[in-house]
Amino acid sequence: MWLSTLLLALRSIRRNLMRSFLTVLGIVIGVSAVITMVTVGNGATLAVQNQISGLGTNLLQVRPGQRMGPGSGGTSAPAFKDSDAEAIATPIGGVAAAAPEARSAGTLVANGRNWSSVITGSTNDWLFIGNWTLAQGRLFTDDEMRAGAAVCVIGETVRRELFGDRFALGESLRVKQISCEIVGVLGSKGQGSFGNDQDDLVLVPIKTLQRRITGNTLVNTLLVSMADGSDAERVKAGMGQLLRERRKLADSDDDNFNVLDTKQLGDRLSGTTRVMTMLLGAVAAVSLLVGGIGIMNIMLVSVTERTREIGLRLAIGALEREVLMQFLIEAVVLAALGGLIGIVLATGASMGLAALMSIPYVFNPGVNLLSFVFSAAIGVLFGYFPARRAARLDPIEALRHE
Repeated sequence: MWLSTLLLALRSIRRNLMRSFLTVLGIVIGVSAVITMVTVGNGATLAVQNQISGLGTNLLQVRPGQRMGPGSGGTSAPAFKDSDAEAIATPIGGVAAAAPEARSAGTLVANGRNWSSVITGSTNDWLFIGNWTLAQGRLFTDDEMRAGAAVCVIGETVRRELFGDRFALGESLRVKQISCEIVGVLGSKGQGSFGNDQDDLVLVPIKTLQRRITGNTLVNTLLVSMADGSDAERVKAGMGQLLRERRKLADSDDDNFNVLDTKQLGDRLSGTTRVMTMLLGAVAAVSLLVGGIGIMNIMLVSVTERTREIGLRLAIGALEREVLMQFLIEAVVLAALGGLIGIVLATGASMGLAALMSIPYVFNPGVNLLSFVFSAAIGVLFGYFPARRAARLDPIEALRHE
């Protein structure tokens, strides 16, 4: 019985192909919209997590001032010292590495070209904390760090803009007023979480920056990498207490520094993108209901057109449940077919948008399966009333219908 009922439903759908296509179009649009929105949203969430993790391994950023942003420093918030990073790395449990960071913008000149970039002064631990890899060359030696030698490590963007296809290692690079030797080239990291080019940088020993470029010993930021499995709150509490002692703050004084936990920042940004993904998916799901109403409308029209056929079937012995099942299966087949087409279209649209937005494509089988099941459920929900109406027709009145 099930097979014959399914064949009857398929024959009816094939008899009105254009109308059947227009009927399932709402389901196709709804399913493809839901899957595309959720897939792109998941890709954006993963991209945010990757970019935040690219800033460093379990990274804490410590800056002068009571808050981030403009106006956070001031005369009441003195800068850090090189020794602050060394002091944090030694006594506090859970700290894997700590590095001072000072920056200065400047013009770079090499190979007859010039390029404006960011000059960063720090130690070798800065590369470890920031998850940097060396594509070519070496790190700074201890002697170079102590003496403030004229050596530097450049990012991929600086290498490309100044040297093109040439080999940059060992070449001379003029950084503001000094000429330094390129001892290393960093592996590319691409765009950062805030749209900045992470590869557009020059790294020099911090004493080189202080003595030869900026002329002061100010340290803008302390970067602290926590060991895997460490308690972030305990590390921040111990670091805060140590810095208060080193900055000679009384018990009644507020902290004149602030700590940013990039993991917490990543969790908040990821949470925001997940909420937006759910919101967009919910809005797109409304079109599925519209598609279901379209199926109900067409099925009611079909029942009216086929009233004599239904009456004839009932008159020769067909049961009400058989007629009910015929029209219900027809509605479910239409909805399920729309769901399958929608999944195919959504896959193509998601891959295209992911490539266009430069985010990873994340295939989510759960969302695809749920959308298909939901589309079939729409067919059951909105197909039941027309099917019930067809099954309850009076055979005599149906045969008299013109």
